[in-house]
This record gives sequence, C-alpha cells and structure tokens, in this order.
Amino acid sequence: MVLLPPCAPEMCGKDFRQSLKKASPNYPNGYKTRKPRVVPAFTIQALQKNTRVLPPPRCGVYDPLPPKPTMFQRCYQRGEFPVSIEFTNCGKKLGWKVPIEKLDFHHYLPLFFDGLSEGTYPFNFIVEQGINDLVTKGSYKILPVVPQLIIPIKNALATKRPSVICHALKCVQMIVTGSDRVGEALVPYYRQILPTLNLFKDRNRNMGSGIDHTTTRGENVADLIEDTLQILERYGGPDAFINIKYIIPTYESCVLN
Repeated sequence: MVLLPPCAPEMCGKDFRQSLKKASPNYPNGYKTRKPRVVPAFTIQALQKNTRVLPPPRCGVYDPLPPKPTMFQRCYQRGEFPVSIEFTNCGKKLGWKVPIEKLDFHHYLPLFFDGLSEGTYPFNFIVEQGINDLVTKGSYKILPVVPQLIIPIKNALATKRPSVICHALKCVQMIVTGSDRVGEALVPYYRQILPTLNLFKDRNRNMGSGIDHTTTRGENVADLIEDTLQILERYGGPDAFINIKYIIPTYESCVLN
C-alpha cells in the first residue's frame, strides 16, 4: 500500500474566486455588466440583449396650462372699462364712473368673465369685484347673458390652476345665488362646465397630522367644488341632480339625503 502525499492546493478557495473576477481578453469589463441601453418601446431594439424599454411619458392631466393674455386684459389696458381702483381707509374697492344700471350687460359681463383666467393683480381683483357689483345692482339683467358666459367659464376652469379655479367657482356661486333662475339656465351647459370639476373633486392634500389652512381661507379646490355643486343642485331645479350625477358619478345629493 502506497501512501500519497496530502493534496496541497496552490491557492485557497477565496483566492480562486478572486481570480475568476479578473478581466480576460474576451471580456475587458470583467464580471461587471454594462449599463443597459434605453430603447423605445415596440421596436426591434427592445428584443436585443442588455436593453431597457423607455417607460411611457406622463399624461399630465393635472398639469396647469401656461397663462395666455385674455380679451379682458387687452380691453383693460386700452381703458375700455369705466372702472378704477380706489384706496380707502377700509381697504380697496372698485369705483364705477357710470351707473351700473345703465351698462350693457351683454358687452361687459362676458368680458369680466373672460378675465377669470387671469391670476395676477390687479386683474383678478377687478374681475371679482366687478362681477360682484354687477350681480348686486343688476341681477335682473344676468339671465339673458348666461349663454355668453359658458365659454369664458369653461376656459377658466380648463387652465387647471388652483387659484384660477377657485376664483371662477366663487364667481359662479355669485351669479347663481344672486340672480333668479340662473341656476336653472346653467343646467343645459353642465357638460361644458363640470368635466374639470370631476377631475379635481377629490384632489385633497394628505397632510397627515398637519393643518391645511387653505380650507379656512376658501382656497381649497375640492371643498369649493363640493360647495358649488351643492349650490347648483339647490338652485338648478328638479333636473339638476341627475345631470350633475351624469357628469360626476361620485357626487351625492344634498337635497335628497
């Protein structure tokens, strides 16, 4: 019986594994893999090795539209409005150079509503105060002008800027609550006005234990949308709820409940 000498490897297992990681002439990058190439989807390149498909772009449904100059801004800069901002001890107010009852509502009221898309001072202040004065002193003249107000309201809501949407909703509440039968006249136009409200109806910020101060200042979009829908239902007659429900399925009636 012949006893062989014990096998003594030239390198241990750790050294052997380290030698496998060394670069070879065929693979200059060694054991490290190259960064995958980003290729467009649904192409022949997507079937190649070491590639990654480019993800689809974001739809941007909530992205606000860039501001554009409105007809209200151009008319105001030309001095076509008989108004001026007056500074008093109680704050700012809008001064009218002519009696409001003598104004042509078919001309001025659509222009004021066209200014709802403006989000900067002094245009937003003039628009809100001007609509408030027109509704207060000439409410009986608003009903025939309702069809001319739909496109300006739709354009203001389509900007998707929270400040502009809140501004527009407050003005819609003014004409509905301050004039007779305006709420019923808006029912046929719900398909133009309400789709944007359906988009932002439940878009509240989740702040956890924090306090959202926009709710107390009347600047929360979701709360203003809910209040506006309830006002439209109360003043819109018997057909208001079914038309609101058709556009906004998550809305619950404040009259029937």
